[in-house]
Amino acid sequence: MPADISPSTPGTSPAPVFHPWMAPLLALVAAYIDTLGFIALFGLFTAHVTGNFVLIGAAFVHGGSGMTLKFLAFPAFIAGVLLAKWTHGYLSARGSTRVLKILLALEALCLFTFAMAGIILRPDLGSDPGFTAIVTGMLGAVAMGLQNGTSRLSLSSLVPTTVMTGNVTQIVIDLVDAASGNAIARERIRRFIPAVMGFVVGAVGGAVAYVALGFVAVLPVIAVLLVLIRIADPRK
Repeated sequence: MPADISPSTPGTSPAPVFHPWMAPLLALVAAYIDTLGFIALFGLFTAHVTGNFVLIGAAFVHGGSGMTLKFLAFPAFIAGVLLAKWTHGYLSARGSTRVLKILLALEALCLFTFAMAGIILRPDLGSDPGFTAIVTGMLGAVAMGLQNGTSRLSLSSLVPTTVMTGNVTQIVIDLVDAASGNAIARERIRRFIPAVMGFVVGAVGGAVAYVALGFVAVLPVIAVLLVLIRIADPRK
């Protein structure tokens, strides 16, 4: 399935073709880890800086725990984005054909360290997060910063997979246009809906898995990333 339905213009390279499962599985990973982190770590959003800013702002009025963790998650998220940028730049400059696969492998490694930190350190979930919770949360934020950076750098022509607000908005607009017979809108709906569904499945799965397994629940989603590495476009 083409990743971009816009027609090619003369002199430009065609958009890369991604496996149809790439977008929904990436969305599943993002939602799974974000929900797991939210439940396990004082309402921390590992994948969405916006959510942490909202919670920090609300805490100034109503109070709340975990503010240090949420503040520190911001530079950790940036570190993940920078890791994606530097890796992408380094490999691209050397003509690598495995940039996307390596970026996904780095995310899998970061999520493994996140899982091990949670399993070994057993983050203190008292009235306010201690050192163990902060370390664990920052590792999760690095992993999700890496996925967000990868989405911008190597998956820019793919449906967005880490934030669903824009996707849902586009689907609603396209539903109206599709009702008028717009074929482009219908094609875009077919591309966007699987990502939204993957995100929903990931959010529910992350919550249920953490309640049942604790931080061991991170390990199955690493297996999803291994599948993504396998199906990633080898040209990227």
